[in-house]
Amino acid sequence: MNVHIRKGDLVEVITGREDDKGKRGEVIRVFPKERKVVVQGVHFKIKHQRQVQSEGRNINPGILKLEAPLDISNVMLVCKKCNKPTRVGVSREKGKYVRICKKCNAIID
Repeated sequence: MNVHIRKGDLVEVITGREDDKGKRGEVIRVFPKERKVVVQGVHFKIKHQRQVQSEGRNINPGILKLEAPLDISNVMLVCKKCNKPTRVGVSREKGKYVRICKKCNAIID
């Protein structure tokens, strides 16, 4: 699958839970086959960790907050030049494909 969002991009959440809508964060991980992204500081899930003691491993118990994957359609790439969420276009420059901002035509990368 062709995905226009890459690891390290700044994205803004445009739909989803009310407390996450409008938040910005950096993409930590991309799952292109599932069309999902993990964004830093957005869409937390809570995991209850049980204490484990086996063969030198000692995992402490507690409640962990982890970032969960978001659907890629719920986020929009933020252009570094105009600092607005934008759609991504593709253009050829010097024999290579580059991503461009649809609002200000700046090259994203």
